[in-house]
Amino acid sequence: MSEISRGGERAGAGGPGSSAPIEPPAGSPVAPVGAAAPSPKIRAELETLVRARYPLLQIVSWEEERVMECLDGIATALGKHLWQWSINSGLCTYRRFGGMQQEGQKGTRDPLVALREISTAAAEPGIFVLKDFHPFLGEASVVRALRDLAAQLRTSYATVILLGPTLRVPAELEKDLTVVDFPLPDRDDLAAFFDQLAKDLQGNPELHFDNTDETRQRLLEAAIGLTMNEVENVFAKILVRRGRLTVQEVPDVYQEKRQIIRKSGVLQYIEPSESIEMVGGLAGLKEWLRKRRRAFHPKARQFGVPVPKGVLFLGVQGCGKSLAAKAVSRYWQMPLLRLDMGELFGSLVGKSEENARRAVTIAESIAPVILWIDEIDKGFSGLASSSFSDSGTTARVFGTLLTWLQEKTAPVFVIATANDVKVLPPELLRQGRFDEIFFVDLPSPAERREIFGIHLKLRRRRPDRFDLEELARRAEGFSGAEIEQAVISALFDAFDEGRDVGQEALLRAIAATRPLSVLMSDEIAERRNWARGRTRPAS
Repeated sequence: MSEISRGGERAGAGGPGSSAPIEPPAGSPVAPVGAAAPSPKIRAELETLVRARYPLLQIVSWEEERVMECLDGIATALGKHLWQWSINSGLCTYRRFGGMQQEGQKGTRDPLVALREISTAAAEPGIFVLKDFHPFLGEASVVRALRDLAAQLRTSYATVILLGPTLRVPAELEKDLTVVDFPLPDRDDLAAFFDQLAKDLQGNPELHFDNTDETRQRLLEAAIGLTMNEVENVFAKILVRRGRLTVQEVPDVYQEKRQIIRKSGVLQYIEPSESIEMVGGLAGLKEWLRKRRRAFHPKARQFGVPVPKGVLFLGVQGCGKSLAAKAVSRYWQMPLLRLDMGELFGSLVGKSEENARRAVTIAESIAPVILWIDEIDKGFSGLASSSFSDSGTTARVFGTLLTWLQEKTAPVFVIATANDVKVLPPELLRQGRFDEIFFVDLPSPAERREIFGIHLKLRRRRPDRFDLEELARRAEGFSGAEIEQAVISALFDAFDEGRDVGQEALLRAIAATRPLSVLMSDEIAERRNWARGRTRPAS
């Protein structure tokens, strides 16, 4: 029998909490924040797979500590030894509160040697966790060793688990490997964390935790989407900095989310300053949004209203599609994420597909949220020739997003904008992907008058001092963006002349502008003809 198979004393039961204590303000003692246990659902799923003697599992998660705590509980319940491997320490027993042993089995830092040791030790019941093993899955010898090991484990009481944040399944292992997504802390996990936090801070006069229902709910909603380590870190930082945890600290938790989204590389956290009142016209769209403003509240589910899926804005450039997307975020009081289609496509094989999966995973993890896919038509303009131009990468990314749009259950409201409908695949426009498809046309005379008033007011000018009717009439065929630029141009002229902007300055700026409706009249007419009967007018 191998040295590793003899095992030893396990330190998996009992002991203090694993979190580091918070440094107290003004030198006062602070109890450590307790870590929340994994949810019973994921533990039950993993225990079922282990008891069913699945040979190879791959757990996708950033949270090594929570995963190992969950597996330690399963191993204890089933009477199995729990081992862990990393490139730094090799193969060694897992110690829950003491971390890794200083040294693992000699020579087992080599992944092939470690797999051979596991093969020998598999005669006894055990769970073997290989941390960050995915870089070695590109080596043919390692993949072959795993296949041989999988065949052996089917007649044993041992399970090998690959643990890491990246999903990588070689084609040779597709039938042997079972993938398990270890979810981020849910509401029940965070509620248990808050209960432990309140208990830890009891009797400490230097720190205050407002443990009322309102504060708990606001903090809980803000913390959804963070790992447990991130939750512990952000609340520890707030307590150190301010000495309190109240509803006023909710923006600090959202700041932590912005860091996560920024590090993703494919999503941007947008803090819109635009309100729905800043969107001129589009009365039909505004009414549609108003009716769905409270659709994400739990009361809507009780009433039988489904979670809104999303909306697609088609139309003429500069007519307010992007502005409307930003305004919805503020109107509905929901975070806004922007998916950068340019960043979505990577140069490495498989990177684009991984970016797409990661983007939707992050969006779902912080739901309810608005996901804004700007100019989706440019991202998929080469879809028809994808099999020839990029080996099918665009088609696979599109398929990932398309399936997600159809099947998603998380409260992620998708707003997609597009200018050129001709390049959009028919599958995207089919019923079920979006709740509605709006066509945003050039503004009508009344809408142009409203847009002039909005932009004059934004620049600290009183709209009632201008003849808005004349301005709207002279600006026939102008988009909202062109009206804004005309106002800005008139301001520059007036500032250069040393006087305030007036009606004549605006009329001169309008006359000097060649609107897009003139330069691209045939193309705009074609878009209007296509939209008639196929889409819902936003105005």
